[in-house]
Amino acid sequence: MRSTRIAISAAMLGALALPALCATPASAATIPTAATATPAVSCHNLPPLPYTVHTKAVTIRSKASSKSTVLGVLYKSHKFSVAKKSGNWLYITDKTTGVKGWVSGTYVYRDVRMCLD
Repeated sequence: MRSTRIAISAAMLGALALPALCATPASAATIPTAATATPAVSCHNLPPLPYTVHTKAVTIRSKASSKSTVLGVLYKSHKFSVAKKSGNWLYITDKTTGVKGWVSGTYVYRDVRMCLD
């Protein structure tokens, strides 16, 4: 048991030390020129992605609480807009049915933009 732990520890230390030994020194690194530099516009400057329903349907409630009265159902195919946010709840207007109310942010949220810089 002890020899196995020592062998695993040695292997992990070797794996951590290998990239440090093979890395090029900072003085040998290439300096990006104007042609290879990243563009001034990155995806961080872009507007956030829209809210979407990430389940088949979400209940629209009268208050920002799971125990409040159900006003309607927001389906994935419905168009809606978000007016405000309170904690993990979103006040939405279902444009398909005209119902206004609160939905859980667990099921209605924005996708995360992937920035590959």
